[in-house]
Amino acid sequence: GPVAPRDLLGCPRCQRLLYKPVTLPCGLTVCKRCVESGTARPQARRVNVVLNGLLEKCFPAECRVRRLAGQARTLQRQQQYEAALLRSDQALDLAPRDNSLLLLRAELYLTMKNYEQALQDANAVCQDEPLLTKGHHMKAQALSGLGRSKEALKEFLYCLALNPEFNSVKKEAQKVMCEVFFPASENVHQNLTSSIQSGVLNSRLKVQCVSHMNTQPLEEGSGAGGSKNASEKSDVFRNTNTSVLYFILGLHFEEDKELLESILPVAPSTGLKRQFPNDLEDMHELNGPGKVPKKEADSSPQRNMTSNVGESPELSIDVTDFECALCMRLLFEPVTTPCGHMFCLKCLERCLDHAPHCPLCKEKLSELLASRNFNITILAEELIFQYLPDELSDRKRIYDEEMTELSNLTRDVPIFVCAMAFPTVPCPLHVFEPRYRLMIRRCMETGTKRFGMCLSAEHAGISEYGCMLEIKDVRTFPDGSSVVDAIGISRFRVLSHRHRDGYNTADIEYLEDEKVEGPAYEELTSLHDSVYQQSVSWFTSLKDHMKEQILSHFGLMPDREPEPQSNPSGPAWSWWILAVLPLERKAQLAILGMISLKERLLAIRRILVIITRKMNSQQELVNSRERNN
Repeated sequence: GPVAPRDLLGCPRCQRLLYKPVTLPCGLTVCKRCVESGTARPQARRVNVVLNGLLEKCFPAECRVRRLAGQARTLQRQQQYEAALLRSDQALDLAPRDNSLLLLRAELYLTMKNYEQALQDANAVCQDEPLLTKGHHMKAQALSGLGRSKEALKEFLYCLALNPEFNSVKKEAQKVMCEVFFPASENVHQNLTSSIQSGVLNSRLKVQCVSHMNTQPLEEGSGAGGSKNASEKSDVFRNTNTSVLYFILGLHFEEDKELLESILPVAPSTGLKRQFPNDLEDMHELNGPGKVPKKEADSSPQRNMTSNVGESPELSIDVTDFECALCMRLLFEPVTTPCGHMFCLKCLERCLDHAPHCPLCKEKLSELLASRNFNITILAEELIFQYLPDELSDRKRIYDEEMTELSNLTRDVPIFVCAMAFPTVPCPLHVFEPRYRLMIRRCMETGTKRFGMCLSAEHAGISEYGCMLEIKDVRTFPDGSSVVDAIGISRFRVLSHRHRDGYNTADIEYLEDEKVEGPAYEELTSLHDSVYQQSVSWFTSLKDHMKEQILSHFGLMPDREPEPQSNPSGPAWSWWILAVLPLERKAQLAILGMISLKERLLAIRRILVIITRKMNSQQELVNSRERNN
């Protein structure tokens, strides 16, 4: 079903509206900050120009807020705290209830030791998002700075309940506990260093705690209200299932029991509700922190990030927002380059055929070309599908018409003007010219995987006859060139030819051998067997190095076929022998155009006789010279 505009334009990592969107190689689009904060940073990629422009157009106020927040964080890293505070104030003027901005400003106030203001901002966040660990942590730090240790300890414990693995908070809580339970007036072993003091105290606390747990009985079902209340409070010290309570037990003196109870009145694991601090009493009650799912507790502040910024109920998108800069049409199969520009897949591939640079900014795209990692930009495709369905339908119709036209194997057939090719004979090609890169790619995209091979002609442009090739495999190199493994499948005659995007195309008719019957068939069969044996004898008589070269390029000679007319183009061995015989192209082309198998076999016989005589005369000459020497 249709997705809400904000959800569609949301970052899948931080769950907020995209800001400085960066499209990853996989096609996913995230905020630039989310990419930079990842554990494994991918190759540096720039902001997606098209999507960034769309966000600026549809959400101008929120984009300004995010821009000011980004500037504030940059200034904070540069330790320009006054300037960073000014930017955060400007952002909060536009979005007063944005919790991430409040936390940013609280962090700045803490750095500047303005604890009152930091507490005010952190408290507002805690009231709005009670399960946000960072809000309680910021509030605890502000309270600690103000010397309100008991309240600070309470907030630190909330942090640990929400995230038991928060190690830095554990250390801070331990420090505050020492301040609460052992004030400076209690001078404990002044002659010990602080590190030794900490070890001695921890050991003493743990020993006394274990003793207390083993000796104190648990009172259950007491009739007096006071006894029942005491039993509930004792559970705080007896229940070690909660990581926070276990941590407290390790730092607890028996004589400070009442003080600790005043800070944490009810055990989190008893099923009762924990009491909130005074400043949160008016809020709804919250289940025990020990039962809060970690994901929910650690979620980033985002609830009120746009409440006062304004939200467009529907995006105003038109074709110009998603127009390809190369074909000037609606983006079809949009892909994004590392430099942030978006093009139709086919348009970008055609440009890269000519040069490994971005068509707009001229940045090198050699790595993209080498990897061929042209994944569709998912967000752009979804936006076009949802908001421009009619235009997309028209664009797809045009594309389908082009593919249908390119799929025709009799009209406007792509022609590779290069070498001589024969049916059933392998024809490997090294394709490096941009026009032929495009031609081969189109053959693969249409699914035909076929193109014609012709010789060049001085006046006509291409030869009258050619061979249709079928692509078996394409291996692409980092520079964009490729090796195409193709094999001949049929012959054709060119009726007319023209050009398309730089390469030749032709209207053709296919050629098949004329079939014979009766006495003519018997004569053909006898001739076929005779010429086959003659061809085998000639190839066997060649020197070893010549045979190795022929076999490595053309493969083994096909076996004799029991039925000479089973293949419309004639026996496979006859084309193999024509491909390896040392003939001029003009003679090869004339034989290719023959539709009589008998005439073709007679031509092969004559050629073999001439070549054999020439080879014999050369051998006699060599023998004569050896005798004379």
